[in-house]
Amino acid sequence: MGSVPARARSRKPSAVRSGRPPRARAGEVDERILDAARSVFLERGLAGASIDEIARVARAGKPTIYARFPAKEALFTAVGMRNAANVIDGFREHAPVGARLEERLASVGSSILQHLLASDAIDFMRLSIAEARRFPEVASVGRMARERATHTVSALLSEAAEADAIRKYPAFAPEHLAATTQFFIDLIISRLFLRALFGEDLKALRAEIDTHVRGSVAFFLAACRHSGID
Repeated sequence: MGSVPARARSRKPSAVRSGRPPRARAGEVDERILDAARSVFLERGLAGASIDEIARVARAGKPTIYARFPAKEALFTAVGMRNAANVIDGFREHAPVGARLEERLASVGSSILQHLLASDAIDFMRLSIAEARRFPEVASVGRMARERATHTVSALLSEAAEADAIRKYPAFAPEHLAATTQFFIDLIISRLFLRALFGEDLKALRAEIDTHVRGSVAFFLAACRHSGID
C-alpha cells in the first residue's frame, strides 16, 4: 500500500460555517415568511391562521418565525406595514408632470389612486379593517400608514406647487400645506378609496380615476383660490 502524499496529509478539514445567515439570505427568509403569512391571513383571517400553517407555506421552521415575530399579531402587523409601504413607495417616486398646476395635481392624484386601488393592496386593507375590532393592536397599522401617506402626499403637493403657483394659491405655502394636504386627500383620494374598501369592483373604479381626478382637482383649486388665506 503506497504512502499518502505529503500534500494530502497536510490538508485540514475545512471549517464548518456557523452563526447567522448572510444579510441577503436573511432578507429572503423574511420576505418568504411575510408572503406566506399574507396568503394565509387572507384565506383564514387573523383568528383562523396558525403559525404552523404559515411555517409550512413559507418553508421555514417555527423557531425561525418566532425569532422574528414574537406573536401572530406581530406578524400580521408586519404584513400590514409592508403592504402600506409598497403602496406609498409606489407613488412616492412619482414626479408631478404638466405645464399647469392643475395638470401636475391631477398627475399626483391619479398616481396615488392607481397604487391604492391595486387589488393586492386593497385586499389586505379590507382584512385589516375587519380584524381591527377583535384585535385593537391591528388598528395601529392603519394609523401609521395614514401618517406616512399624508407626509408623502404633502411632499408631492409641495413639489407640484412652484413659486408662481404659491403666489396665486397661498394655500400651498409651507405654513398652510398640512391643511391643504388633508383637503386634497379628502376631495381627490378618499371617495374612490372608500368605495374600494366597501367592496366595489376595483377594475371599474380604476376606470373612473382620470375623470374623477380632473373634476375633483378643478373643484379643489377653486376652493384654494377662495380659501381666504392671506
